[in-house]
Amino acid sequence: MRFLLKYLRPYIKECVLAPLFKLLEATLDLFVPLVMTWIIDEGIAKEDTSFILLMGGLLLGFAIVGAVIAITAQYFAAKAAIYFQTDVKHALFEHIVHMSAESKNKLGSETLITRMTGDMNQVASCVNWSLRLFLRSPLIVVGAMVMAFAIDVRCALIFAVLIPVLSFIVFLCLRITIPLYKNVQKRLDKVLLHTRENLAGVRVIRAFLRQDKEKETFGKENSKLQKEQLHVGRISSLMNPLTLLIVNAAMMLLIYVGGVRVDIGGLTQGQVVALINYMSQILIELIKMADVIILVNKSLASADRIKEIFEIGDEDRRKEDSCDGVFSARASEKTKDESDSPVLECKDMSFSYPGSRESALEDINISVNKGETLGIIGGTGSGKTTLLSLLLGYYKASRGVLDIFDRDSKDWAQDALRKRVGYVHQRSVLFSGTIRDNLLWGDESATDEKMWEALRIAQADEFVSQKDGLDTVVEAGGKNFSGGQRQRLCIARALVRNADIYVLDDAFSALDTATEAKLRVQLSDHVKKLKATLVIVSQRISSVKNADGILVLEDGKQVGYGTHDELMSSCEVYREIERIGGDAS
Repeated sequence: MRFLLKYLRPYIKECVLAPLFKLLEATLDLFVPLVMTWIIDEGIAKEDTSFILLMGGLLLGFAIVGAVIAITAQYFAAKAAIYFQTDVKHALFEHIVHMSAESKNKLGSETLITRMTGDMNQVASCVNWSLRLFLRSPLIVVGAMVMAFAIDVRCALIFAVLIPVLSFIVFLCLRITIPLYKNVQKRLDKVLLHTRENLAGVRVIRAFLRQDKEKETFGKENSKLQKEQLHVGRISSLMNPLTLLIVNAAMMLLIYVGGVRVDIGGLTQGQVVALINYMSQILIELIKMADVIILVNKSLASADRIKEIFEIGDEDRRKEDSCDGVFSARASEKTKDESDSPVLECKDMSFSYPGSRESALEDINISVNKGETLGIIGGTGSGKTTLLSLLLGYYKASRGVLDIFDRDSKDWAQDALRKRVGYVHQRSVLFSGTIRDNLLWGDESATDEKMWEALRIAQADEFVSQKDGLDTVVEAGGKNFSGGQRQRLCIARALVRNADIYVLDDAFSALDTATEAKLRVQLSDHVKKLKATLVIVSQRISSVKNADGILVLEDGKQVGYGTHDELMSSCEVYREIERIGGDAS
């Protein structure tokens, strides 16, 4: 939690004013029983109506002023908590965006979402309640004790015994329930994870008729959560009856002792009523303190989970920050030495995913010069996407050398490298907004003419012009476009950026043969015009047949590298792909 408190520093004023206003409210509450004493002993006993009205007006004034103070305190506490939550979420999102793929995989997207939403809300709620009750409740307990002693020492001794006993019961319940609440939180995470997986894969679940099975699995997880919640709830529910039992017993004793003291003239009836009110205040505040302590402990667990995200990948971020200023400047320059060197070069490069003993890629050797096209082909699981992840800087080579623009990929800052790459993901990801909004991801300063040119090359200008042009609305995930249309829009987005390397990850899979052929011709001309390098990953030979070099992968190993004609004469795997129709799948 201490790690996150730095985000409260800009709101020190609110963090100070909220407790101070609560202290004022608590002070007013402590005087209310005294006013009641005066009304009973002076007004009612002496039948002084004007005095009763005067004191009643004073109580009304206390209520109005107390309400204003309470609202003001709540305003400052809520403001601090909301702005604190917003700042942490912004920092968390920025951190996640800059995390490497390796770091993200350690947690998973579902966990990241849960911690940014549920855990962050828990921490913000803790900040809000702590600012409101952190000083108020202790002041009420101590103040009520002092006021009781000021009224009558003998009766106050009951308070002196009561408070330690109540505190023991409250904190005993807390000691038992806090670990149980942590278990409930972990169980809740599992239920949320299962829910998100089902919502994300609802079509697959229906396609495999798994609805009943998934409902059964969810029911089991939910039942386990319910049992743990009921278990901890039963223990927590003992606190209120036990405290009420003890307080009622103490009140009975207080009334008896107070009655005796009234009979002998040691106390007035109004003072006995004040003592009972003070005891009630102590009970209420102790319960509030217990609730806040439970909330704080829950929040500490949530804060630890949030802190874990910041800690994971910090090394990547520090490296990126230290390199970005150097390499982003150098990366924007087309130096003479760079133009004379291979754009991509692998020398005995191997890679293993973190925690895996087996190599995902092994002994890759390729060299691609400026203006050339590299084709990468292989079956599912052959390592094509893994190789692209290395080229894009998501992972670093485990062994060997991977040079990009004549520099070791490990020396590149992620942002600096990706500014020079136009990338088309195999999933054809579009974002809600308009076609214009999506194309501007490639180049924020792109003109309409440039965007239309990119659409023309990607064979997307025809269907875009039939809609609302660049202002055509794109629904979430691009679901209002077909698979082929999404692919062409994603290709256009990459082309808007005048990149040094264009990477197309199975970007023609949803296109018909005629459209693909036209697109490849236009794309080839565009790349040659820019003197850029093109990397095409595909499972179809037709997509890579004309490449200057084709890398053939099988089970993470390089089984062939050369032109189409060379591979047809030297690579059995490549010939097999050709024999079965040119599809590596």
